[in-house]
Amino acid sequence: MKRSDKIFQRRKRRVRSQLAKRQGDRPRLSVYRSSKQIYAQIIDDVKGVTLASASTIEVDVRKALKSGADQAAAAEVGKLIAERGAKAGVKQVIFDRGGYLFHGRVKALADAARESGLSF
Repeated sequence: MKRSDKIFQRRKRRVRSQLAKRQGDRPRLSVYRSSKQIYAQIIDDVKGVTLASASTIEVDVRKALKSGADQAAAAEVGKLIAERGAKAGVKQVIFDRGGYLFHGRVKALADAARESGLSF
């Protein structure tokens, strides 16, 4: 495993352990970022169920965007996940950025989700 992968995995474990301490009964908004797409899920860890999901690979989102790997795409996914979370009855979540830094696309997704009604 490369050094950068080890650092990423260590950061991911650290973030998840801190989330587990503060989570309570709130669902988790998990973000996965690849080089070409971005994905978001609202997960209820108590029941082990995904309550809502959104990504840039969905046909409606893909047609509206120039690229799936920029901040505009992340903001669109953030709005979409907040809308779908509201339909599922979720108002408060805890943000799980995984091992990614809170910067760029991850920050754009989080800001758009907050503006669209999710609280974290």
